[in-house]
Amino acid sequence: MELKEMEAALEAILFAAGEPVGVERLCLGLETDRPTLDAVAQRLMDQYSYERRGLRLLRLDASYQLCSAPEYAGYVRKTLESRKPARLSQPALEVLAIIAYYQPVTRAYVDQVRGVDSSYTVGLLLERELIEESGRLAVPGRPILYRTTKTFLRSFGLSSLEELPELPSGTQEGDQMTLKLEEAIAAKQREEAGEDPADRPAPGEEETP
Repeated sequence: MELKEMEAALEAILFAAGEPVGVERLCLGLETDRPTLDAVAQRLMDQYSYERRGLRLLRLDASYQLCSAPEYAGYVRKTLESRKPARLSQPALEVLAIIAYYQPVTRAYVDQVRGVDSSYTVGLLLERELIEESGRLAVPGRPILYRTTKTFLRSFGLSSLEELPELPSGTQEGDQMTLKLEEAIAAKQREEAGEDPADRPAPGEEETP
């Protein structure tokens, strides 16, 4: 298969899937190897970005997914307003930030960092599929461990957890981690939109997913 045809086939598969598709599965379907697939995917990424198309191709750990370009988010929201999920509350962002930075963690650990019970918020994040269970801690009672999901990465425009900024030294309480998570979201959106960092708004001015 020629590269141009492979690009079109990859685009068609990801569009039809509507969700992340694993690299191994893509290689099998396209009858190619990982380096070739990554090269084809990168060509598509560059084309979408250079031509300012309405789509973007995201690399999510060991998978790829098509999504809408962030600069057209306003049009998407306006047109599909009824489908937009509820905005995350401050407590939900705090819990999500703690799990994102320290995963896998137990709910007891989250409660300890926040100083309040987080059972309802953890349940809400599970329903939104932003976090998931990832086994149990090997201690008496075997509490459930939680980690973030690919839905979390997609929702915040991240390709991997490595794109989260490093936390500053010293106290790392819930509010501080929430702020850093919000900054990571805003920075990623500006990068994808090609905006000048000097034009960025002050923390708290941007809408969170």
